[in-house]
Amino acid sequence: MQETAVPSAPPTPPVSLAALLSRDDLGLRQITGPPAGEVTIHGAHTSEMSDPYPYLLGGELLLTAGVHIPEAAGRPGSFDFDGYVARIVAAGGAALGFGVAPVHDTVPAGLVAACEEHGLPLVEVPPRTTFSGVARAVWQLMARARLSELRRITEAQQGLAAAASRPDPVPSVLRRLAGRLEGRAVL
Repeated sequence: MQETAVPSAPPTPPVSLAALLSRDDLGLRQITGPPAGEVTIHGAHTSEMSDPYPYLLGGELLLTAGVHIPEAAGRPGSFDFDGYVARIVAAGGAALGFGVAPVHDTVPAGLVAACEEHGLPLVEVPPRTTFSGVARAVWQLMARARLSELRRITEAQQGLAAAASRPDPVPSVLRRLAGRLEGRAVL
């Protein structure tokens, strides 16, 4: 029995952290990490686990209010910020969004230092912004990127089909293909 490959849809393109930060309605602010334009996000995930590693696929903006930090619950103790951030980085997390309020009034300095040390972008989520609002914005940006990519592919396919229907199809297709690729196409 021969298997037939079913073409799958191209993956949804990621979005840049810069695009998310540019949304004025969210009021997000990057505290540390590489420039937002260099960071790509493949989704958003909320977790209050002290070790979210097992639940991350990679590329996520991980959102947390820091409930798992003992100081947040009025329990003094030292939280291993370095270990926490190292595990997020090891899981391939793209960035960490920290919600200030209702648990913390500010982003803990230990978390800022650990993110800086590990090169993980750290974003402050203001009290007025819900995590579901941030996640929705990520998905909206990804949907727009997907639509743009599909438009680009459709236009390229239509252009190649039109070139193939010309009296001189091979040179026409090659010219059109070279133009789309911004390079050379030869047969």
